[in-house]
Amino acid sequence: MENQLAHAITQTEYDSSYDKAAKKLLANKQILAQIMKNCVNEYSACSVDEIAEKYIEGTPEVGTVGVHVDDTNRPQKTSDVIVGSNNEDSTLTEGTVNYDVRFDAIAPALEGSTARKDVIRLIINVEAQTAFNPGYPLTKRAIYYCSRMISAQHGPIFTNSEYGKIRKVYSIWVCTHPTKEFQNTLIRYSIRPEQLIGNAVEKSENYDLMSVVTICLGEPDTENYTGIVKFMDVLLSSSRAATEKKKILEEEFGVAMNEELEREVLVMCNLSQGVKAEGREEGINIGEMRMLVKQVRKGRVTIEEAAEDAGMTVEEFKKVMENTPLQAV
Repeated sequence: MENQLAHAITQTEYDSSYDKAAKKLLANKQILAQIMKNCVNEYSACSVDEIAEKYIEGTPEVGTVGVHVDDTNRPQKTSDVIVGSNNEDSTLTEGTVNYDVRFDAIAPALEGSTARKDVIRLIINVEAQTAFNPGYPLTKRAIYYCSRMISAQHGPIFTNSEYGKIRKVYSIWVCTHPTKEFQNTLIRYSIRPEQLIGNAVEKSENYDLMSVVTICLGEPDTENYTGIVKFMDVLLSSSRAATEKKKILEEEFGVAMNEELEREVLVMCNLSQGVKAEGREEGINIGEMRMLVKQVRKGRVTIEEAAEDAGMTVEEFKKVMENTPLQAV
């Protein structure tokens, strides 16, 4: 076993494949509709089908002008998938921000309102995140994404002092490996007034312009493992069989599993949770790597000892641990 461990490599290949498959799933309209229904206030009273069919791009009410600072590369729209994955928002001074999925949407018209000008337009970003503590507070990064999506509206959506045209933005983060205290949680951070003196009331649409939402996954059959938390965990799991995923998504969440969606779900199921040997036939097998991770988590060996056994640096082994779900060990 020691000889095998000496040839261990990192999860780079797996991470890349998982990331690509997850983003493609998140860009599917049926999946986005589930997320919007549960995370975006404006759609709480809508059915998932209604959201997918009426409010995600593709309708006359959706803004067709992109939100990029440089809008020359805005992708074409398709009927079932938001192909704006990996959208880039760049400036010369601030660099490039890569969004997993970003799209325009409209919210249902306000009750009693039929005027086009009263239609609420939104910009929504969805991110799949494996590292919950990547060296900085994740919520700060999400707020930065919201800020960029607002500032990028200058030019394409409003000019000069036309601030009344600014659209509300959402940045929704699906966290697959949160810390224990955040497992199975759904949290929304929004701007809210605090009346320090007096009782004057401002219209919410004038200040409620950004919201960050974190969907933190956890272990099945534990507290709060329900709703959108369970939905996303089942969807993104690489340990559940495709038939099991399909059954849960169809029967519990009413997802219509068309051929394209089934194919993308199957890709996730076919991804190994372990480390793949890169260019070698020898290498640590998945079971052995999981055992090392388990031993570290239970305090039986130090991370330095495990990294040495696996033939890795400590940083490489930490990355493997971050990408190994608790339920996998």
